[in-house]
Amino acid sequence: MRNLKLLRTLEFRDIQAPGKPQCFSLRTEQGTVLIGSERGLLEVDPATREVRHEVPLVAEGFLPEDGSGCVVGIQDLLDQESVCVATASGDVILCNLSTHQLECVGSVASGISVMSWSPDQELLLLATGQQTLIMMTKDFEPIMEQQIHQDDFGESKFITVGWGQKETQFHGSEGRQAAFQMPMLEPALPWDDHRPRVTWRGDGQCFAVSVVCPETGARKVRVWNREFALQSTSEPVAGLGPALAWKPSGSLIASTQDKPNQQDVVFFEKNGLLHGHFPLPFMKDEVKVNDLLWNADSTVLAVWLEDLQREENSALKTYVQLWTVGNYHWYLKQCLPFSACGKSKIVSLMWDPVTPYRLHVLCQGWHYLCYDWHWTTDRSVGDSSSDMANVAVIDGHRVLVTVFRQSVVPPPLYTYRLLLPQPANQVAFSAHPLKSNDLAVLDASNQISVYKCGDSPSADPTVKVGAVGENGFTVSLGTPHLEKRYEIQFENSEDQEVNPLKLSFLTWIQEDVFLAVSHSQASAQSVIYHLTVASSETDDEHGRLTVSSSVTVDGVIISLCCNSKTKSVALQLAGGQILKYLWESPSVAVEPWKKSGGFPVRFPYPCTQTELAMVGGEECVLGLTDRCRFFINDNEVASNITSFAVYDEFLLLTTHSHTCQCFCLRDASFKTLQASLSSSDVPNGEILRKVERGSRIVTVVPQDTKLVLQMPRGNLEVVHHRALVLAQIRKWLDKLMFKEAFECMRKLRINLNLIHDHNPKVFLENVEDFIKQIDSVNHINLFFTELKEEDVTKTMYPPPVPGPAQPPRGPQGRKVDLVCDAMRAAMESINPHKYLLSILTSHVKKSTPELEVVLQKIHELQGSAPLDPDAVSAEEALKYLLLLVDVNELYDHSLGTYDFDLVLMVAEKSQKDPKEYLPFLNTLKKMETNYQRFTIDKYLKRYEKAIGHLSKCGPEYFPECLNLIKDKNLYNEALNLYPPNSQQYKDISIAYGEHLIQEHRYEPGGLVFARCGAHEKALDAFLAAGSWQQALCVAAQLSLSQDQLAGLGRVLAGKLVEQRKHSEAATVLEQYAQDYEEAVLLLLDGAAWEEALRLVYKYNRLDIIETNIKPSILEAQKNYMALLDSQTTTFSRHKKRLLVVRELKEQAQQRVHLDDEVARGRESDLFSETSSVMSGSDMSGKYSHSNSRISARSSKNRRKAERKKHSLKEGSPMEELALLEALGEVVQGAEKLKDEIRCILKVLFLFEFDEQGRELQKAFEDTLQLMESSLPEIWTLSHQQHSATPVLGPKSTANSIMASYQQQKTSAPAFVDAELFVPPKINKRTQWKLSLLE
Repeated sequence: MRNLKLLRTLEFRDIQAPGKPQCFSLRTEQGTVLIGSERGLLEVDPATREVRHEVPLVAEGFLPEDGSGCVVGIQDLLDQESVCVATASGDVILCNLSTHQLECVGSVASGISVMSWSPDQELLLLATGQQTLIMMTKDFEPIMEQQIHQDDFGESKFITVGWGQKETQFHGSEGRQAAFQMPMLEPALPWDDHRPRVTWRGDGQCFAVSVVCPETGARKVRVWNREFALQSTSEPVAGLGPALAWKPSGSLIASTQDKPNQQDVVFFEKNGLLHGHFPLPFMKDEVKVNDLLWNADSTVLAVWLEDLQREENSALKTYVQLWTVGNYHWYLKQCLPFSACGKSKIVSLMWDPVTPYRLHVLCQGWHYLCYDWHWTTDRSVGDSSSDMANVAVIDGHRVLVTVFRQSVVPPPLYTYRLLLPQPANQVAFSAHPLKSNDLAVLDASNQISVYKCGDSPSADPTVKVGAVGENGFTVSLGTPHLEKRYEIQFENSEDQEVNPLKLSFLTWIQEDVFLAVSHSQASAQSVIYHLTVASSETDDEHGRLTVSSSVTVDGVIISLCCNSKTKSVALQLAGGQILKYLWESPSVAVEPWKKSGGFPVRFPYPCTQTELAMVGGEECVLGLTDRCRFFINDNEVASNITSFAVYDEFLLLTTHSHTCQCFCLRDASFKTLQASLSSSDVPNGEILRKVERGSRIVTVVPQDTKLVLQMPRGNLEVVHHRALVLAQIRKWLDKLMFKEAFECMRKLRINLNLIHDHNPKVFLENVEDFIKQIDSVNHINLFFTELKEEDVTKTMYPPPVPGPAQPPRGPQGRKVDLVCDAMRAAMESINPHKYLLSILTSHVKKSTPELEVVLQKIHELQGSAPLDPDAVSAEEALKYLLLLVDVNELYDHSLGTYDFDLVLMVAEKSQKDPKEYLPFLNTLKKMETNYQRFTIDKYLKRYEKAIGHLSKCGPEYFPECLNLIKDKNLYNEALNLYPPNSQQYKDISIAYGEHLIQEHRYEPGGLVFARCGAHEKALDAFLAAGSWQQALCVAAQLSLSQDQLAGLGRVLAGKLVEQRKHSEAATVLEQYAQDYEEAVLLLLDGAAWEEALRLVYKYNRLDIIETNIKPSILEAQKNYMALLDSQTTTFSRHKKRLLVVRELKEQAQQRVHLDDEVARGRESDLFSETSSVMSGSDMSGKYSHSNSRISARSSKNRRKAERKKHSLKEGSPMEELALLEALGEVVQGAEKLKDEIRCILKVLFLFEFDEQGRELQKAFEDTLQLMESSLPEIWTLSHQQHSATPVLGPKSTANSIMASYQQQKTSAPAFVDAELFVPPKINKRTQWKLSLLE
């Protein structure tokens, strides 16, 4: 749905040269044009408008002096730096333009009618006057000569085996003789010049020749291959014209055919069979087709036509029509009318071989024209809901308009069409925001037809509804009507005769104001015309537009864009400069477009599509080149953009990676857009959407969610881009338009939680409006069923640009419960009967479903007759409820209400067998009330309620209750049901205590026994738990004898010794077993020297000092000395090994830097042998798997595995960590010894063992000093940081970088054991030294 828009026009008028031009060619590298005339050869430069070279051929005798000579072909030869010229007299001339040397490289006595070079300029084909074809090499060496007329069909002759022969077919009323009639061949057309035509395929492998057969007088097309072998001959086609053009892509050969009532462009396949056609918009014998030309990319077919003389003194014209195809329909996109006589008569035209949409035209009066077109989509630019999203497609005399807001009509169909008297060339929609549906059409006669929407007094015959209104269907579509047709008044009307496309970039800027651009024919300048409607006395359908003002711009304007909101107009020059056209100022002027910093904007490359948009609060110019490079101002944002569109605050783009991306420009910046488009991972799911390959944006429907895309083959697709959908939904929710938002979300499967989560406070305040707007029980139920606690604005639909000010959240509480309660209250206040099903849904949807309330409401309905016509019966309500809740669950809840009528009502709707539930219900009805409810609760597995009901049934049911309590472990709940002084309370407590004892929870069990008075059981429990104070308390309550108490004390002391609680065991022996001697021995074992001395002096047993205490003290001193010596040795050994490991690791890393060619496998061996480094993959594979297995083992095996993890074995992977762990344990062990050392030092001094005391104090002090001085050397972070940082820089190599990363991977597990890198703390404030020993 694109049109061809004129980009620029280049003219070179009145070239000073003798004779008349006959043909021309291009020199693409030099940018010049070669023109041949009856006098010679001319090279002109259209850009500078000067004649470069002039080569006369008359003086050399190649052309006659009387002016009857003819140049039949010119070709620029790039590799030979010469120009090949062929004359009708038969000479082939090689001309060097720089030296003006002429060389006749060949001559044909019979003359030359056609010279055609292959596209690769390797072969030359000449058609001679003797009806022969001569093929030559690029060095003009003949290869072969063949007759142009051949009797054979060619190598691709069809083979038939008789199936489907014409003789065997049914011929209807014509009879069987129709099978044997020979087709009558018509002779060539009267205006046919009988000259052969030659055309090459784009790859140069084949060429086609159209000639008039001397036998039949009709034209035929023959296809030859590169080896000059005939391939095929066309089927007989009556009225075949001389024009011939092979599509560069190679699929079809275009020609023309005169039919009884029309003239067609027909297409041949390579095998000579017809394959498609389209009619030309002329009557039979009205025009003749001089030539057909395909552009370089096979997308545009140029048809050169000329009027035939029908009436005397009639003005004849020549036309150049540009046709394109889409969805198998041929569109006439441009029509250029020239005069058929005089200076404006076309001599020749050709497409540029390099620039696909550039057309060169040469006129008889030495006028040269060059047109550049590009594709554009003409769409309405309004942003309000009144804009109908119109897209206009030019098709000759018709403008096909599709209204995408109401219907998506695929081309070539349309919503309505506008019929014009002349072929349309440009379409412009009004830039007024409220009149964006109005459009103006500029036709080939430079008249502007204005169509406006609104009420029309009568039906407009030029407007006809298309595909959507046929076959009796009526559509509510307001079609526009022809307001007026304006003729443009110029001061110099001669320009239009020479250049039919005088105006370009038609822009309807205001109600009666148009802008248009014209390119100067004498210099590189452009003129901006300000066209206004001239006042007219007669109110007819014809008016005049006058040029109220004009501005001349230095430079060629190649694009013009307007912002309908800001009314800004931006111009782009061929050099990339962007200008701002101040059309509203009193003195109309042009100034450079400047950025926020004051610098002028200039595109690095010319852009074929430009738009204005507000980006981050600044109005910017957006441009897209024909090479898919996208610019915002002069910043290149992306280089893979195929199309873009600006809608409101959104920028939509399609890319080569088959995605459509949508960006919000309100808070965007160049860097964010560039980063988003360059990265493949888009963080926000709203931005990107996959589309079909080759999709292009057609339009966006304003205030809607539709994005219309067109595929390469021409069909349309409407997608609802998630960013547009969510933005529109947010706008509707902000305006409290809940119905529109809900319908859109339901249709496009957007989670309905967004209605609440967008602004919870506003939603809860406007719940009644929401219900009234939706006004559908089914839709409200759908909303309820999608509710969930998740905040979708943080998970599924985050804002595209999160701002600092977040919308206020709703009141605290569970979201689902809040919404259900608020909506239920609103529905009950509006109409509780109408919204009953929704009210039931609100109860069921709560986090804890209120099924009992629901069932009660339904039960209430059963007895009352509905008064309201919207009311729902109980049966309907229950039937609906069964859709939400499982019937078995609902049956259980109804049974839990103890209402048997309700149970029967639910059971009847279920699939349950009455033989099953009726006997059960009858049995329940016969029971006592409490026991009945106990039975129901037990059946429903509500055991807490069950024992509550059973406890009220009397003491005879207590054994059953106790069994249930034991079975379901309901001891705490059961204890609350009976008074503490009752026998039931004691029985439950004893059962509870025994249960705790079975679970080896002895102390809680003993407390339960003690509370209920079961002291014997309590004593056993406390003994098992080792709670000696509680056990002795219970023993006191049991009134045990002295011997029993002493025995109990010895048992307790034994258990305490096992737990290494020597002081507490000594206390029990002394106070309850009266065995102070054994108590002293226990205190000596526990190193409680002072407490042992206290007992000795208390019982006056000083002999124990000599026999036990002093030997124990000396033995303990020796043990401490041995321990300190062992710790010092271990510490020194581990410290020394740690320094060696670190040094070897540094050496290994340096060796990798020096030896750059060491293989990675050898590096890993080196690391494992020297620095005990293991690769991250090996390490993770070894330990992660083992840890997953160890996790299921016993704690003993787990501890064993942890010890293995940090092995002290030399060369192990974690040796450094193991050494750090071992050194830390040694330091912590020494810190814990301080209190013990101080205690033994005091008793050593007391018993005059000064030497041993000083020795121990000195040894411990040395140990602590060694550890304190070694801490900074052992626990340093510099080594770890160095090993974890990759070594990068100019001196780094690939292997060194890999090694550093390997080191980083190796050290990664160390961070799991981060505590190992923290040095242990030594508390220097602890006073352990005894100053008396210094």
